[in-house]
Amino acid sequence: MEAVVNLYQEMMKHADPRIQGYPLMGSPLLMTSILLTYVYFVLSLGPRIMANRKPFQLRGFMIVYNFSLVALSLYIVYEVGEGWLGRENSGGLIHTPSYTYTWRCDPVDYSNSPEALRMVRVAWLFLFSKFIELMDTVIFILRKKDGQVTFLHVFHHSVLPWSWTLLMLSYCPLTGGMGSFHAMINSSVHVIMYLYYGLSALGPVAQPYLWWKKHMTAIQLIQFVLVSLHISQYYFMSSCNYQYPVIIHLIWMYGTIFFVLFSNFWYHSYTKGKRLPRALQQNGAPDIAKVKAN
Repeated sequence: MEAVVNLYQEMMKHADPRIQGYPLMGSPLLMTSILLTYVYFVLSLGPRIMANRKPFQLRGFMIVYNFSLVALSLYIVYEVGEGWLGRENSGGLIHTPSYTYTWRCDPVDYSNSPEALRMVRVAWLFLFSKFIELMDTVIFILRKKDGQVTFLHVFHHSVLPWSWTLLMLSYCPLTGGMGSFHAMINSSVHVIMYLYYGLSALGPVAQPYLWWKKHMTAIQLIQFVLVSLHISQYYFMSSCNYQYPVIIHLIWMYGTIFFVLFSNFWYHSYTKGKRLPRALQQNGAPDIAKVKAN
């Protein structure tokens, strides 16, 4: 325990002071408690509570939930995109601000400039959206869709927010192009996916417009390819002033692992001609990774 306490104190010495005032960012203890409670609820408490109860429909809630996350994801894409596209309106003139990111190595900006603080805010918002998405599994439990709570699903919703909080925000905010690219791509994909599930929750009236469900898997695969390829350039650079290389390794590892897992889903769902699970037809969850690959 003494070693754990010493490690915690050493980590907090390097915490970014600009992010400490944001919810969940003052200490990793609160965030860890939330995620542990989430895991306990979805794997034990929730199923036991619902064992002798009828499943909730939650149709209205799912509609509001999904379309709200569409709006939130759009906003994150816009904010991060400002740093990538380097275009903002000032007095009616379009110009390139100082925080324009490149496709190469961009060191993390630890300044207190308005541009850097803006990216700190959107970095926190990106992480906070991952905590909102914990509701995906709660919806599964309340609707008694326990078969959709797979290892991949729980891993995606618990380990990723935990690692991003500790490494990406507390110690290395997304105030650099190499670290923020995946946030922009991921949020763009979530716009499409939450839109699909929001329309799906509307019921039969929207079914004729949901012909593109198969393409969502392809979009997910493209996402992982883009993220992994972009971050892989770090390994071929002679030098890159990136303060925390562990973030690079983590992004590459997640991109590669999920590409393999989603490829397996694609193979079993389409190549082998198996019927697409109903979980993709109408549920409250945004990620295809949550669906059990039969």
